[in-house]
Amino acid sequence: MTRSVLSVFQDAPRPFRLDGLEATPGLRILVLGPHPDDFDAAGVTLRFFREQGCPLRLLVLSSSANGVEDSFCSPPTPEVKAACREEEQRRSLRFFSLPAGAAEFLRLPVGPPEEGGYLLDHPGAFGAVKAGVQAFTPDLVLLPHGNDTNPDHRLAWLWWRRLAEEAGRPMAALLIRDPKTIASRDDAYLPFGEEEAAWKAELLRFHLSQHRRNLNTRGYGFDDRILGVNRTSALRLGLTEPYAEAFEVELSPRS
Repeated sequence: MTRSVLSVFQDAPRPFRLDGLEATPGLRILVLGPHPDDFDAAGVTLRFFREQGCPLRLLVLSSSANGVEDSFCSPPTPEVKAACREEEQRRSLRFFSLPAGAAEFLRLPVGPPEEGGYLLDHPGAFGAVKAGVQAFTPDLVLLPHGNDTNPDHRLAWLWWRRLAEEAGRPMAALLIRDPKTIASRDDAYLPFGEEEAAWKAELLRFHLSQHRRNLNTRGYGFDDRILGVNRTSALRLGLTEPYAEAFEVELSPRS
């Protein structure tokens, strides 16, 4: 990360607008997604950075088969459900226009379905994440917030902290506020309007298994669930725009 960009993350008065950053084409951005669809929760921000010429990379840690209803696919096995979720992510990334080679599915081991099918914290899994991160050498990492009800979100954040402490160079993270975030600071944000919201809604609906599960269990779709968080963030920040993706900034110790 160039010193000028790093200094913004360190010194800018909170909260600051991400579109006020002078991002450079050399700013390398990694999304550490515990599941397929975590990338899409910050889709407007990621599109903004890509339009600035920033290289993007996605690591999907788990296929999260436990997030798919049995009625969605046949046969409803963990393997078929996992394949469905990965294909949904590939389709959303094609819509986003991210090259297929920019995404990697690590397929890390998870616990038994009856215990939630969550990621397991063991050295082999952390080693695979570490190798994937080091191969890209990111300056900025986007991932879900660690103060979250989802165990996979908490573990991904814990792994990021370990990586940041071991890193030989400064890095920064944007911790994504999403529906399962318990609480977070609004350090940085990117506001957007109805046209971008319609684009993001279409991006989110490529995750059809999650869209239908939300319709069945909550009475509204996956797109409305995520955009509802963005509407609340814009209101909390007192913006004139109707939506905002909001983030807590976390710097590595070497920063």
